Amino acid sequence: MTRPSRNAFLAACLTALVLLVTSACGSHVSPDSDPAQVDATTPPQLGACRNLTANDLTQASNATRTVACSAPHDAETFAVGSLPGRFADASYDDSGVADWAYATCERDFVSHLGSDESTAMRSLVSWVWFRPSSTAWDHGARWYRCDAVGGDPHGASFIDLPTSTKNLLRGSSAGEWMACVKGSTVDSGVRVPCTQPHDWRAVTTIKLGTSTTAYPGDSEVVSKTKAYCADSVQAWLGYPKNFDYGYTYYGQREWQAGNRRSVCWAHTTR
Repeated sequence: MTRPSRNAFLAACLTALVLLVTSACGSHVSPDSDPAQVDATTPPQLGACRNLTANDLTQASNATRTVACSAPHDAETFAVGSLPGRFADASYDDSGVADWAYATCERDFVSHLGSDESTAMRSLVSWVWFRPSSTAWDHGARWYRCDAVGGDPHGASFIDLPTSTKNLLRGSSAGEWMACVKGSTVDSGVRVPCTQPHDWRAVTTIKLGTSTTAYPGDSEVVSKTKAYCADSVQAWLGYPKNFDYGYTYYGQREWQAGNRRSVCWAHTTR
């Protein structure tokens, strides 16, 4: 008997979209901040590594000190640049800036990992973006920074990344970074790499619309996700008569932030 469930687990970059792309209340200076970065008007260093906290990921800007990428770290800057000229006079919390940054960072994130959108969404790596401090913004700074983060942005702690995350999801080592869960349910279990013993694996995603598709409503999202995941998980398992599956779907806020996918989970030790 199949037992579908709505899993609240967030499986990587696109799954924490509201946190990642909405503006925070203001700039944040932590004890680990680098004074030279706090109100910097020039773009940050591409490829820089840092140790970020859960609180850092809720802020609009970040000036955490960089560390050597050969040292333990949980974040790596994979894209930096200048915002388009149309944002020269934009307010600090302009929603158009967030929309543009989401699309740009997500595209570059998938390319950076050497994967596709579905694979990146089912990995143990997520992303976050930052803008200049409000002070730097007022002085004309219009740069953005996209960081790859080890783990779930909603978690209390993150996992260390390798020296470089370039092409992390390409090749034989990709399985070490795919998301599985050890536990009776995805909701209550512990997220682990799929190379470790596990009970659930994120096996497929379903794309529910394009970037221009209006939100279809909760009922349609759930209905389509449930039907697709039942079929796709059964196929992934080799068409057994009895199997368990789960699905992670997202609501209107996440849709407006840019997420058009749901995640399908198979109950499996494979």
